[in-house]
Amino acid sequence: MTSATRIEHDSMGDLEVPAHALYGAQTQRAINNFNISQQTMPSTFIRALLQVKMAAAEANRQLDQLDVEIAAAIQKSAKGLLNSDDLMDHFPIDIFQTGSGTSTNMNANEVLAHLAAMMCGQEVNANDHVNAGQSSNDVIPTSIHVATSIGLAHELLPALNHLKQVMNAKAESLKDIVKTGRTHLMDAMPVRMDQTIYAWSNQIQQNIRNLEQLQPVVQSLAQGGTAVGTGINAHPNFAALFCQVLSQQTGLDFTEADNRFSQIASQDTAVSVSGQLKTLAVSLMKIANDLRWMNSGPLAGLGEIELEALQPGSSIMPGKVNPVIPEAVAMVAAQVIGNDTTITVAGQSGNFELNVMLPLIASNLLHSIHLLTQASLVLADKAIATFKVNEARLQEALARNPILVTALNPIIGYAKAAEIAKLAYREQRAIIDVAEEHTDLTRAELTKLLDPDHLTRGGLA
Repeated sequence: MTSATRIEHDSMGDLEVPAHALYGAQTQRAINNFNISQQTMPSTFIRALLQVKMAAAEANRQLDQLDVEIAAAIQKSAKGLLNSDDLMDHFPIDIFQTGSGTSTNMNANEVLAHLAAMMCGQEVNANDHVNAGQSSNDVIPTSIHVATSIGLAHELLPALNHLKQVMNAKAESLKDIVKTGRTHLMDAMPVRMDQTIYAWSNQIQQNIRNLEQLQPVVQSLAQGGTAVGTGINAHPNFAALFCQVLSQQTGLDFTEADNRFSQIASQDTAVSVSGQLKTLAVSLMKIANDLRWMNSGPLAGLGEIELEALQPGSSIMPGKVNPVIPEAVAMVAAQVIGNDTTITVAGQSGNFELNVMLPLIASNLLHSIHLLTQASLVLADKAIATFKVNEARLQEALARNPILVTALNPIIGYAKAAEIAKLAYREQRAIIDVAEEHTDLTRAELTKLLDPDHLTRGGLA
């Protein structure tokens, strides 16, 4: 042993560990074995795992399964880590590790045992004390649910509500502005700007509602199932008390799983959440691309809106400005869709009594929540709230839009209206001028019938 290391012991024997490390032999073995991606588990997952360990220690204390001083030391150690700036220095294990996440669970057990022993002056064992009444097989699925629940409640849902509010405010401010509608990227009947933006807002609201409906399922926990779901080595009241303590710690309503076997053997809930995150990503992609198209130009594109200029758009073309926020959001959406595919494949790896791709599911799910949270905030504040409308461009396009002739269908018939529209296209003339020449309707009647704002109200002429 050198001065920079110390000897730690586990069931496989002795092993050198860095002298300054809070972890022990099992963590070091994982570090040695899994030098794959140089990406560690997300800090949000580690924080949830520490919350789980705190709640487990308190539940075991109340059930007389753990010495009072040791339980208190474990809880204080976990709180100290949660408040530390160097938290992740103590959790160095690669995402790509044993599929149960046992290495990460033991990493937490060893760090907490080391700190708790120093705090209470007693021997604290990573397995017998910190992991009392637990198994990696219920701790890691539980931590996935806890981290996801916290991420939804405190990050993503607030961000989506902010995005919806910004959209609604923008829509209200633009309620009197009419633009050319588009289907198949081709000119269609007019719509108001508020109708377009409220449609986006409704997409976000639907995503909020769907995520909220998943929250009770996500807050149902596998803890207490231990190795395979039977609850071996856990006190019969451990699961209920654990959920009660964890709910008090977090302010969220956690409950025992109806069936802990399925919560350990499968990750169907994580797959469901990821599927909804993918739906949100699709919604954001649609909104981002609408903004890009509306902003296109400014001369040779649609040029309907002007997004806030945030940075130079080209290293060679002076004065060019690009729609950088919608592009960033679209890339986030693509990444989340990819994460969902990974989670879908990983969710199929529930072999008999245990899913064996838990770290990968945790990493991708929490990555998606984080990305969508930040993308929603930046889309709201740096794109939706700040874009300006080019009203002159909108009016120019509306005045020349032959599709307005659709409003005359009930009066002159579809065939006659199509004939007028084609003539207006061919001669590049305003539809009202052509209709006046080829129908018995007066200019005043046509002005009323073809009024773009009137046409956005629906109904019959």
